[in-house]
Amino acid sequence: MQDCAEEAVRLRAADKCGGTGIVAEVPVSGQITGHRGRETFFTWGGAALVVMSAVAAVVAAVVMAGRQHELTASTGQRLAGIPVATVSLMGLSPVPADPAPRFTLTDQDGRVLSLSGFRGKAVVLEFMDSRCTDICPLVSQEFLDAYHDLGSTGDRVVFVAVNVNQRYNRVADVLAYSRAHALTAIPDWYFLTGPAAALRAVWREYDIGVTANGQGGTLVHTATVYFIGPHGAERYSAAPTADHTGSGAAYLPPGQISGWGQGIAQVVEAMLR
Repeated sequence: MQDCAEEAVRLRAADKCGGTGIVAEVPVSGQITGHRGRETFFTWGGAALVVMSAVAAVVAAVVMAGRQHELTASTGQRLAGIPVATVSLMGLSPVPADPAPRFTLTDQDGRVLSLSGFRGKAVVLEFMDSRCTDICPLVSQEFLDAYHDLGSTGDRVVFVAVNVNQRYNRVADVLAYSRAHALTAIPDWYFLTGPAAALRAVWREYDIGVTANGQGGTLVHTATVYFIGPHGAERYSAAPTADHTGSGAAYLPPGQISGWGQGIAQVVEAMLR
């Protein structure tokens, strides 16, 4: 599986995230095993874990199918109520229901906030580049769609992003991104940033790989969405995806973006039952 992921990264090496930054150096085709003990593959331009090319997508689909057959009874219960199509589309996986690693950072309005302050609500957590023009805007649209799909349930959900660009880590940077992608339309949207050391600490806790393509070069980061329940325990992780045009621009068919929005809403509603 590792070889396939590394090959996918090599094949798509022209696909880049729009931001630049001098960041924690991690091999692009490497892997890390964080506190959860699971392997995280890095992709170019913040695209999905493992699923980065047609080859990788096929491999991931096969692996997902195999894992679905191997689900234990307890895992099956945790996926209950979430359509199989959603599980497949999102690369959704249950994770051990351990307390989500805590952190305190500053949001786009200059407020110092802690993850623990969101207790009582479901948390949809992503890691975004404040200068990204690749997968992050797609995920942003999926968050907007999810918020609208949730309807009145949206009052019980917060959407959170942690900045992966330590060069553009000012409050003004995350505010500009939030406005540019209409995320400020979500009442409980928080794009969190802070000093470089604080950001790196959060990346390590959540197994997020971040690097740059040379000095001041294109930013590379892992894209993962975490779903955290109202009591502060992690429940699921998902792997956003992006296709790319011949010129390298990231896109997804509109139906797939809306499908992700519906999927996020379905997962959140399952956690809130």
